[in-house]
Amino acid sequence: MLEAKAKGMIRHIGITNHRLKVATDAAESGLYETIQFPFSYLATVKEIELVKLCKKNDIGFIAMKALSGGLITNFTATYAYLAQYDNVLPIWGIQRKSELDEFLSYDDNPPALNEELTSIIEQDRNALSEDFCRGCGYCMPCPVGIEIPTAARMSLMLKRAPLSVCLSDEWKAKMEKVNNCIHCNQCKDHCPYGLDTPKLLKKNWEDYKRYM
Repeated sequence: MLEAKAKGMIRHIGITNHRLKVATDAAESGLYETIQFPFSYLATVKEIELVKLCKKNDIGFIAMKALSGGLITNFTATYAYLAQYDNVLPIWGIQRKSELDEFLSYDDNPPALNEELTSIIEQDRNALSEDFCRGCGYCMPCPVGIEIPTAARMSLMLKRAPLSVCLSDEWKAKMEKVNNCIHCNQCKDHCPYGLDTPKLLKKNWEDYKRYM
């Protein structure tokens, strides 16, 4: 990439990944102008340290999954939280025009991180413990066709996504595929967050059956 930059073929070099060590090494290397990494108000202390390291080293931080793949539903709270970090540029993952309009309105009237919003953030942090699936997709493809990134967090989606989607015939069929898990541990071995993915799939399938 440096050779291509020297030849004028590219102008900037950035990196994106989900592994904290890789991102930290990249931030310390001095080779990258931007680092794209998952970051939201569900972030741990280690991810916040990465953001601060990027600022110290004058590296732009692009926050992907700023709404945690749809698990965060309070746009005001997440905007106010991320606005604390002046070197962070969020990728919101907007799905509807109404959502776009809401985020654009914050440019003129940015929300402040007050006591009410802080309380909402704390409630979400308590509900979404550190062992939840971030939906990065590193576990895919599954040899038996399980759609892991959604199936592994279905319990949370049932509380936050439209039930017409989660309980559709299509998703019932997809969730039933969890029964076909052969415990090859390919998903577990590839998870950048160290999750026991087969165990998480089984738990979400049991929750899904109880919900139905």
